Amino acid sequence: MKNQVKIGDVILANNVITAPMAGITDRPFREELHKMGPGLVFTEMISDKALTYKNCNTLALLDIKGEEGPVAVQLCGSEPQVMSRAAQIAEEMGAAIIDINMGCPAPKIIKNGEGAALMLDEEMATEIVKQVVRAVRIPVTVKMRAGFSQANINATSLAQKVEAAGAAAITVHGRTRDQFYHGLADWQVVQKVAAKVSVPVFGNGDIYEAQDALGKLQMAGCAGVMLGRGIQGNPWLVQQIAAVMQKNPEPAKPSISEIMLTIKRQLGREVELDGEERGIRKMRKHIAWYIKGYRNAALMRNKINQAQNLPELLAMLTAYEQELQQVN
Repeated sequence: MKNQVKIGDVILANNVITAPMAGITDRPFREELHKMGPGLVFTEMISDKALTYKNCNTLALLDIKGEEGPVAVQLCGSEPQVMSRAAQIAEEMGAAIIDINMGCPAPKIIKNGEGAALMLDEEMATEIVKQVVRAVRIPVTVKMRAGFSQANINATSLAQKVEAAGAAAITVHGRTRDQFYHGLADWQVVQKVAAKVSVPVFGNGDIYEAQDALGKLQMAGCAGVMLGRGIQGNPWLVQQIAAVMQKNPEPAKPSISEIMLTIKRQLGREVELDGEERGIRKMRKHIAWYIKGYRNAALMRNKINQAQNLPELLAMLTAYEQELQQVN
């Protein structure tokens, strides 16, 4: 199979995977991503402590049973024993892969010594990987940044250490923690990591079109790409990139009707799983992303934010679809 990647004993259908994004890659959105045929999808970032405390909201993030393809569970923490226990719980709940977060730049995460802060303590980062690998039977992977700051670009040395500790794959976001999501991702860092380790390396950062992915993959010589902000409101990007990677024609961009059908389906699942009020609230940002760039999108966003119930929101979406179809 073209572009097949193996992570431990998990064989991916292709080398296009989607990123763990807090508050975004929940189950309804993952279900839409699965329809596009990615090699692997990730849950939202999950706190190891909250999981071991059996927090109800945290357990809900691990609702992965019956999903179409393999799902990786990303854990965030800084204590090897707690991370190990959380990994065991995730494995019991059906995770295909455990991913360790060493890239989150959020101040509250950094303050706890978690996420990208682990890049400042390679010894602790390595110990976490070692103990989590020992605790579970499924593959363990790591997602990191280029480094904590421009003065401390250490992705290559950390990647070599976590590989030695048992990591089965590594994703590198080509920005430092201090950059957050500003500036351009440095794919030369991805290239350097890929050249120094033998496990699959996935590059992440600034992929919004199929040709972006192809160019960056060829330049970095890595195993595959991870898509983050590029799939917000555009799950079809997965399908487009996978096709181009396999030297097939790039699928056409979705029609207005297809976009609206996707929005309504995802909205229905959000409401089904979280109730009407919370489901609508969670879906607002997704709708804004789906309609970005279309006529009167800003006006429509304002209307959506004021919708009080599901019938009202569905009526707004139908009216907007009709308006766009008349224009086009």
